[in-house]
Amino acid sequence: MNVLTWLIPVSLLLGGLGLAGFVWTLRSSQYDDPDGDSQRILTDDWDEKPRP
Repeated sequence: MNVLTWLIPVSLLLGGLGLAGFVWTLRSSQYDDPDGDSQRILTDDWDEKPRP
């Protein structure tokens, strides 16, 4: 039972770090993609010359 006094706070800390990292990625707009890969794959814009 003594190990639970260590495991519960450690797991809560790691979960909080994961949640904080996820919220940071949401606020820095890393998931915003208005065109989307599903639309870009259908165009021939970069087929002849690759993007620099």
